Amino acid sequence: MQQQSDELDALLRGLPSDLASRVGALDGLDGLLEIVMDLGRPPEARFAGREELLSQREVSAEDIAYVISHIGQFGGDNRAGIERTLHRISALRNRAGKVVGLTLRVGRAVYGTVEIIRDIVESGKSILLLGRPGVGKTTMLREVARVLADDLGERVVVVDTSNEIAGDGDIPHPGIGRARRMQVPTPSLQHAVMIEAVENHMPEVVVIDEIGTEQEAAAARTIAERGVQLVATAHGNTLENLMLNPTLTDLVGGIQTVTLSDEEARRRGTQKSVLERKAPPTFQVLVEIQAYQRVAIYLDVAQTVDAILLGLPVSPELRERGASGEIERSTKEPSRAPAEAVERRSTPRNGLGEGLRETIKVYPFGVSWNRVEDAARGLGMPIAIVREPDDADVVITLKNYYRRKTPRLRNAESSGIPIYIARSNSSSQIASALASVVELRRGPEDRALEEAREAIESVANGTRDEVELAPQNAYVRRLQHELAERASLSSRSTGHEPLRRVQIYR
Repeated sequence: MQQQSDELDALLRGLPSDLASRVGALDGLDGLLEIVMDLGRPPEARFAGREELLSQREVSAEDIAYVISHIGQFGGDNRAGIERTLHRISALRNRAGKVVGLTLRVGRAVYGTVEIIRDIVESGKSILLLGRPGVGKTTMLREVARVLADDLGERVVVVDTSNEIAGDGDIPHPGIGRARRMQVPTPSLQHAVMIEAVENHMPEVVVIDEIGTEQEAAAARTIAERGVQLVATAHGNTLENLMLNPTLTDLVGGIQTVTLSDEEARRRGTQKSVLERKAPPTFQVLVEIQAYQRVAIYLDVAQTVDAILLGLPVSPELRERGASGEIERSTKEPSRAPAEAVERRSTPRNGLGEGLRETIKVYPFGVSWNRVEDAARGLGMPIAIVREPDDADVVITLKNYYRRKTPRLRNAESSGIPIYIARSNSSSQIASALASVVELRRGPEDRALEEAREAIESVANGTRDEVELAPQNAYVRRLQHELAERASLSSRSTGHEPLRRVQIYR
């Protein structure tokens, strides 16, 4: 049975009295997500699926100053809290650094969310949690720390960068139980505190929220190699997102291009250049949090990454907790035989960029735009240069710029945008970086479209009445639907993400 504690009174005491009264009178406060106060605009309370105006008057500078005086200090990430609560207050600043807006996010300790993965937590394996913002990663992480410390008696240290796991102030929130908490002075020092936790405090478990940089990924590997159980979240929604992110791909073992001998390529039935996992994954288990109380679990990350690189179908274990508290488990069986995937993988390609139908938006940082375009043309790779990293699919930069961690690169990395590093500004090095993008993006799409063409042929010639394809992302499914439409056949998408798939029929 789940229990929830939100300590809403502490948040209301930090609001101007008229706004606090209005919030307290709203219906369904257990679903309150956040309160937004922007200078010169009416304040709002936001719930899942609705918003409520708290006043017709505009927020004044005095209102914002009142709230700031009742909360803790803002850190380098513009976040503050209220002591011994889980509430988070984030600031919007103008160019002079003055706070002109506040987002007061309601923090809740939810007890019982870990039950859906409790057996994995108790196994002692290192676990990586992924999921979109707001899906409950930090809530589950907090509960994991409490269960390991209180129920299993483990020595647990929480590395709490933004005080989201254990709340603001010097005394950690009871939501983490007996686990110890190490605060981080600035986000850029998280990797150093991670190592310090292991070297100074001899934990059996280290819990970390939001691994987002190459240094943090390296620190995570160091911790795991010392035999410490690691439970963490990372930027990215799915395992494949992580594999495509060169900054964080080491968490799942890293990916490298390997050139096979002629004999080995013939034996495998593939081309000479193939992608392979570089090292053992830092995390043995990966959990994609798809929705509240619904997860997809990859119980063997090494085996799963290898299968994806080989073009084989993968089938995570799906778990969903019903209203009665019972956990339903299912495993989606692969819809095609591995031999078919190997056969399709051996299809030759003439150009490196052949088969890439989607234009990739590239933001070059400190790199010559002309050389990026020239290198892309040489690879046969469709790209579009964009002027802002927020608009990009990938960022190309040089090693010295990446080391400096300028705000634009740091923000792009925090948003989960893959950053590819060229060793120099030469055309050959830029082409090498772009080739890495192509190698990771091309294979699965080509195989999916080839599978669709084979299905269309078998339906068109009457061999089969209907063919169900392997699960794909929304972009690839759209391409498959277009192929079916051109062949004057019908198609539909069925199932739920990430197992949603296309069916082709007459």
